[in-house]
Amino acid sequence: MLSAFVSALRTPDLRRKILIASLVALYRLGASVPSPGVDYGNVQACVDQLAGSEQAGIYSLINLFSGGALLQLSVFAIGIMPFITASIIVQLLTVVIPRFEELRKEGQAGQAKMTQYTRYLAVALAVLQATGIVALAARGQLLQGCAEPILADDASSAWSSSFSS
Repeated sequence: MLSAFVSALRTPDLRRKILIASLVALYRLGASVPSPGVDYGNVQACVDQLAGSEQAGIYSLINLFSGGALLQLSVFAIGIMPFITASIIVQLLTVVIPRFEELRKEGQAGQAKMTQYTRYLAVALAVLQATGIVALAARGQLLQGCAEPILADDASSAWSSSFSS
């Protein structure tokens, strides 16, 4: 069994397929693991409670785009949305910023630099989006209409007091 796996890793095409399958499995695992400090039972109760409300359509759409991870407040809740947004922003900035236009015309070296800028912007957007989700959860506005506290620990009172001003 182990020798078959080792020989499969030596074949470049199989190695690539195993890597892709492993990355998909890792993402699905991260999409099902709740974030630390989140009361998963209360989140489930809120989602079930809001399923019959008039806001259910919006929450269903959000759930569709995140693969069910965003409404579960999982570890990988924001997924690849920050990278896609960063990629679009960098492409739009190519028209506005002359340096980006020059980089685009430089060929592969310029594209590598643009990719690096896209990754930096994606990390910044991911931090911004994650902070926004936590702030909304702390203030009780993430799943509006639900009285259950989403954050399980006492830090939620510190968050809500700092964001309530």
